[in-house]
This record gives sequence, structure tokens and C-alpha cells, in this order.
Amino acid sequence: MKYFRLMLGSKSKFAEESYNGNFVGMDFLPEIDLTGQFPENWRDFNKKHIPVYMEMREGKSKIVAGLACGALWTLGKGMNEGDIVLCPNGEGSYYVGEIIGEYSYHKDTNLPHRRDVKWYSLMIERSLMTDALKNSTGSGGTISDISKHEAEIKNFIYGKTNPGIVSVDETIEDPIVFALEKHLEEFLVQNWKKTELGKKYKIFEVDGELVGQQFPSDTGPIDILAISKDKQELLVVELKKGRVSDNVVGQIQRYMGYVKEELAENGQTVKGVIIGLDDDLRIKRALSVTNNIEFYKYKVNFTLYK
Repeated sequence: MKYFRLMLGSKSKFAEESYNGNFVGMDFLPEIDLTGQFPENWRDFNKKHIPVYMEMREGKSKIVAGLACGALWTLGKGMNEGDIVLCPNGEGSYYVGEIIGEYSYHKDTNLPHRRDVKWYSLMIERSLMTDALKNSTGSGGTISDISKHEAEIKNFIYGKTNPGIVSVDETIEDPIVFALEKHLEEFLVQNWKKTELGKKYKIFEVDGELVGQQFPSDTGPIDILAISKDKQELLVVELKKGRVSDNVVGQIQRYMGYVKEELAENGQTVKGVIIGLDDDLRIKRALSVTNNIEFYKYKVNFTLYK
């Protein structure tokens, strides 16, 4: 079983219609019936349909087309019957439902690509979520896999324990630093323009919506995907809490390879940035033989003044 956050139209404008009609859906490529067109591998689906999307939506980039096609594949094939969806209603709560039907096409409707859903008789208040779940359910894009928060979501659905209580990793060396670092990614995104990176790059947006945070890839979500203001360079940012190990170099290179092969336009280059509290000799050695990955340090500071 998997768990997904799914937007029902821009700013949840079709949430009530979907709830009343017992379905979830999307409106990308609305003129095309995709019945029987979902291969096992989403990359095969994207390879076929990204050119179609770009032809029908002239002026859209490969990144926008890839997001749309990837979302369609997830709706049609990536979600299975029995999976759980959380859909924001635009008023601070989430409808909760279970996928109970296969993909179906409904021509000339607001959300023509659909899956039937059995809605549960409860809603989840966003204000009661932990910060981690808030960040995952509030990330940009039409659909996101939030299965890593299964325990908390189950707590909301079945009411076994207080969902606001989360266990703390016993290996944490400094609880105060950990508490501050929990918000590190969100803080960086919100203050992006004030950082050194913000001078040259913008976190990727689609129609004014921030989609570059936790950007989906075939090897896991990219912490931040940004683009230079002249649109000539894509930036992959990997954020690590605490001391950084050299294995992060291979991780960010995989993300960069995906961006280069699947998202970059002709002439666009790809650069990587690793952000961590501290480095060591191993990562310094690893980065010394790369010319397109940089390392930045952050500093956590908490001070009271009287």
C-alpha cells in the first residue's frame, strides 16, 4: 500500500466536485484517452508523451512536460487499488480516500483522467500534522508519494495514537541542533532569495507555483531543483543535516544524470550543490575530481537577547 497527496485542479478548485463524484483526476492532455497506454515503466510513458504535450502546449519546457506526464502515469499506473490519497480541499483540510477502480477517461469534463475512490468519513486538519508531513503534503506538483509518513497517516485514520507525537532518533548527538535542523529545508526555500545561490538561481516554478522542492526523479526526490535566471543552467541541490559523507557525491550525481538526460533542454548545463553542516577529508577528496559540484556549509544559531 502506498500513500499519495493529490491536487484536484489548480488550488484545489475541483476538490468538492471530485469528492461528490467519488473520484480523483487530472486535466493534463485532456483531449487524449490514455486507456491501455500506461506501460510498466514511467520513463517509457514520458518518452512517448512528452513530445505530444510540448506540441499541444507550445512554449512549455521539458521539465513542465515531464512533470505533467509523470503525474499522469502515476495516476493511471503508479497508484494501485487499495492505495490511499490525501487531497487538499482548499480550506485547510484533506479529504482521505482509497483507490477502488482502474483508470478511466471522461471526455469534456474538468478532470478527464480519473480513478474511482471510496472517500473515508473523516478529514485531516493540516494544523494537526507534524512539520514533516506538512512539508510533504504542501510540496509543489500535482501528485507526490508521501508513503514515508505512513505511520502518522494511519494514526489519523485509525486514531491509535496522538499523530502529533513523533519519536526522536536515539543517535542524535545534539537535540537542540536537531530541532532547528528539522526546518532547514523549509527555511532555505523561504529565504532562497537572500542566499548566495539566490543571486543566480530561482527555485523552479510552473505557472507561479513552486515545484522545485522535493522534485521527483527516478532515483528519489531531489531536495531542490533550481534554474539560473538566464535559463542556461539547471541546479540540483542536495541538503544534508549534520556532517556530510562522501557517499552523497554519488547520490547527487545520480540526480544530476537524471536532470541532464530527462529534463535539460539543448544547450542547458547541469550543476550540483551539496549543503551540509560540515565536511571531512573524504568528501573533499571526492569533490576535488569533479568540476560541476560545489559544497556549501550552513550554520545553525540560536541566541536569546535581553
